[in-house]
Amino acid sequence: MLDKLNPGTVTRIEVDGESRFKYLFLAFGVAIRGFRYIRKVVGIDGTFLKGQYWGVLLVATTQDGNGQCYPLAWGIVDSENEDAWTWFFTQLKEVIGDTDELALISDRASSIKKAISTVFEKAHHGACAWHVAQNIMNKFKCADIMGSYWSAVNAYKCEDFAGYMIEISNRYPRVAKYLENEVGFEKWSRCHYSGLRYNITTMNMVESLNSMLFNARDFPYVALLDLNPVTYHVKGGELEGVVDIFNKTCTCKEFDIDKLPCVHAVAAAHHA
Repeated sequence: MLDKLNPGTVTRIEVDGESRFKYLFLAFGVAIRGFRYIRKVVGIDGTFLKGQYWGVLLVATTQDGNGQCYPLAWGIVDSENEDAWTWFFTQLKEVIGDTDELALISDRASSIKKAISTVFEKAHHGACAWHVAQNIMNKFKCADIMGSYWSAVNAYKCEDFAGYMIEISNRYPRVAKYLENEVGFEKWSRCHYSGLRYNITTMNMVESLNSMLFNARDFPYVALLDLNPVTYHVKGGELEGVVDIFNKTCTCKEFDIDKLPCVHAVAAAHHA
């Protein structure tokens, strides 16, 4: 059904030795095709589900040419462990490939880091600068040097970056060592990053998607991903209409014959 309604859609389901559900991967064909024409910077994150069967929703998101959130792939796994992330990234690699132009941005979870290094040979892994900032705040209690930190994050020239790091080191030497040795300049600094992440330094695109799905995390798996076609009963105008958006039909027959959305279809699409 999915491939019929959205050609090129990729779905993968993994079961355990007793044929019980284990992992799911989904990437809609339209998202895969569109990815060819946008910048290859992908935010990766997971958020826990609160329904009867628990689990974790994994998302891979990028930005379109207008800077808007562009969901690329979805996954449902048991937890954010190395095996689950490795399986998810293996499926994702089949969809988006593995090139030197690809940048994968995430928090600093060791399971993500290990899985990316296992699956992707050419892509570059970067740390979300916002998550690094939160780690600094929680670990060192140094809110007064965050301005210097963000200036270092966004610096284009290495000499400017070095100046901001001197400011940080003079006041909080341990923070400077943490940023250099534990995190690595190449993971969070614009001027030191070895790949192409353009102006994308955080995972805001992923966090926005997670916020949008906050209430949906209570849903069963199928309802969460909304895999079933839906009809709408629209009242208004001279004639009521029952619209099937996916099959492009309406009981008023205008949508069927003209192949252009009737007033009922427009109303249904707005609601959807």
